[in-house]
Amino acid sequence: MILGVIADDHTGATDVASMLVRSGLRTVQIIGVPCASTDAGEVDAVVIALKSRTIPPAEAIEQSLAALRWLQQRGVPRFYFKYCSTFDSTPQGNIGPVADALMQALGTHYSIACPAFPENQRTIFKGHLFVGDVLLSDSGMRNHPLTPMTDANLVRVLQAQSRCKVGLLSHLQVAKGAVSLKQVVEQKIATANNETLGVIDIADAITNDDLMVLGHALADVPLVTAGSGLALGLAAAYIDRGLVKADAHAAQLPAAGGKAVVISGSCSVATNAQVKHWIASSKPAMKIDAREIAGGQPVAQRVLDWHAQQKETCLIYATSPPEEVAALQKEFSANSLGEQIEHCFADIAQGLIAQQVRRFVVAGGETSGAVVNALGVQSLKIGETIDPGVPWTSGQVGKPLLDTAAPVLLALKSGNFGTEDFFAKALAMKVAQ
Repeated sequence: MILGVIADDHTGATDVASMLVRSGLRTVQIIGVPCASTDAGEVDAVVIALKSRTIPPAEAIEQSLAALRWLQQRGVPRFYFKYCSTFDSTPQGNIGPVADALMQALGTHYSIACPAFPENQRTIFKGHLFVGDVLLSDSGMRNHPLTPMTDANLVRVLQAQSRCKVGLLSHLQVAKGAVSLKQVVEQKIATANNETLGVIDIADAITNDDLMVLGHALADVPLVTAGSGLALGLAAAYIDRGLVKADAHAAQLPAAGGKAVVISGSCSVATNAQVKHWIASSKPAMKIDAREIAGGQPVAQRVLDWHAQQKETCLIYATSPPEEVAALQKEFSANSLGEQIEHCFADIAQGLIAQQVRRFVVAGGETSGAVVNALGVQSLKIGETIDPGVPWTSGQVGKPLLDTAAPVLLALKSGNFGTEDFFAKALAMKVAQ
């Protein structure tokens, strides 16, 4: 294994894994901190999917360090802390605290932070994150129910979370190319070694070419922290150096029969548009009532009874517009209600297995985590990309849901990703061999 990735949620994990597979690296995604006996198989990269984005910082650090130790015990030489391309975090973390802890554990005093993903319109210029043509703080992320992002200045955002000194690798430095940038990085490493707690630089990136330059310049750095885009540059650098050989069959998945379903828990702007598009196409859909869940009503069973009567692929969703989410947050605790909705989706996912569903399209990081854990899936093989950052994946349903191992196909979509017709596009793909 040439690279070990620690991701702070399930959709982010499949996102970065898809970038590695797209480059030809054989990649496996493991759900949760692996146990000592977990066998990753013959792969080039391992992505460990945690659910640590919004949990208390101390818990996020503990899980991330446990994942790091597992990777180190298997001789992995390079590490990658993956978070969302919109730098999703609360004011106290968890990006800064986890990055600090990983740097300390690795004994390194320098790293970078680069959530840029130009293919999905996430770019960084002079340390400021843009979503499309607007600053992060002016995008739909300002209304996120758990991690509202109201400041686009990533140097300022990360400095508030990290004990390290936060600086900038500017677009002017990146534009001079990989050889020049590598020299800059080496100088920064030498300077950072004099800092008690180290240095983390926000790295500007406007195009995929910038990611390639960064990847080649940072290929020897023990730890990078980034969104998924930087994986393209790092993978290319590893291949160019002969550290790994690209595999043309890295994205092949096994076949899985059965029905399909779409489950959506994200309330992002992109997912709201996708849900609206599905409903406008006159396809069957059922909305989960958050107030009924909070009131202890048997919502999951009602959904399963409804689904059993449908003859077409259905959408089951809790996705709501920002004003409705805001009203619910005033009425209920946001975290408590979110957990209740996740538990409901978990119960629904288990019931759908009994109804012979074997293909799941899931929107939202928290929702994806709830579904994957409910199905007892312990690892995922990464397949073809549906839209940038979202691949099909394959895993096995765990016991006691099924007595024998059965493959299940999962498309785990970050809330902000995908075109309006994403759900139909995913379902139309031939993804298994």
